[in-house]
Amino acid sequence: MAQKSMNELLKWGIENSTSSPSTDTNTDPANSSAAPTSSLNPELLAQLFGGPSEADLMRAAVEHIQSSDPEITLESRLTAFDNLEQLVESLDNANNLSKLGLWTPLLDLLAHDEAQIRLMAAWCVGTAVQNNEPCQERLVALGGVERLVGMALGERAVALEESSNGDDAAEKKQNGEGEGRREEDKEVRRKAVYALSSAIRNYQPAADVCTSELRKKGEQVDDKIDATDMEAINGLIDSLKQKAANA
Repeated sequence: MAQKSMNELLKWGIENSTSSPSTDTNTDPANSSAAPTSSLNPELLAQLFGGPSEADLMRAAVEHIQSSDPEITLESRLTAFDNLEQLVESLDNANNLSKLGLWTPLLDLLAHDEAQIRLMAAWCVGTAVQNNEPCQERLVALGGVERLVGMALGERAVALEESSNGDDAAEKKQNGEGEGRREEDKEVRRKAVYALSSAIRNYQPAADVCTSELRKKGEQVDDKIDATDMEAINGLIDSLKQKAANA
């Protein structure tokens, strides 16, 4: 399926949808006022009734969220994100994030200007890695655990392209140093903690990166936490939840 057609199909579906994404924020982003389109492309309808694959829908959702089209509203992007989050509840779909090359754009959305987009990105990450070792491995490999730790502690993530160019200023901003530090939204912090909780349970490499990063940021944590020790993991996560709640 052509990328353009898939994007148009997703846009049509969003504009004609009555469903709403739900988050744990106080703001309901789903009440879109967009009117249903009056003319339908027969080819797109054929694709719709033929049933685009879930991989196509995942790819189209990310493209829709990232699109620079000014006509795409925040509500529309959040609806696409909600659809993506539901899709990656399936282990097969979650594992397809890597095959489709969607992990990098998903992690980059953790640094989006809109807090609700960052929240949904963290939510999707947490859902994808839950009880899923291949996805936990990809998150570690791409530096996602470090980004989530910073967010959980109240630091705004920087864009991947900004943090990967070796710029000292970007590193200082990520570490909360200098004038460039930006505080993370409270609800986004809570969702980042959720994502960390899913990432480190029963996966030692992620737990090791998490505790190491926390110590770098001045947090008092044990040198080694057993990823299979749920009491220890719960203690760590509960402390991060409390910090976010008190922010």
